[in-house]
Amino acid sequence: MWGTLRGPTGLTHRTRFLVDSGATYSLVPHEVWTVIGLESLRRVPFGLADGTEMEREVGECWMELEPEGRGTSPVILGEPGDSALLGVVTLDVMGLVLNPFRRTLHPMRMLV
Repeated sequence: MWGTLRGPTGLTHRTRFLVDSGATYSLVPHEVWTVIGLESLRRVPFGLADGTEMEREVGECWMELEPEGRGTSPVILGEPGDSALLGVVTLDVMGLVLNPFRRTLHPMRMLV
């Protein structure tokens, strides 16, 4: 899935994401977040599927997913070599759900 990311200075970058229903936060690659000027707001511990524990910097990023939605989401500020991932928090913020059988995103039925 393609998305456009915007940093606090207004710089943008078009990025291709892998939708990862097992990831909590989206991950923005190092070469992208440094160019658009994202900054760390906090350091957060994460666990990997193999049980490995690590900590990563987390910031906020304005995202526009084509053509599904737009909004601000917390993102992991990737390290060199990390790939772009779209996690479930971003999908929730955008009002989207993943159909894992068809590998498609759909608007979420919103409840009050």
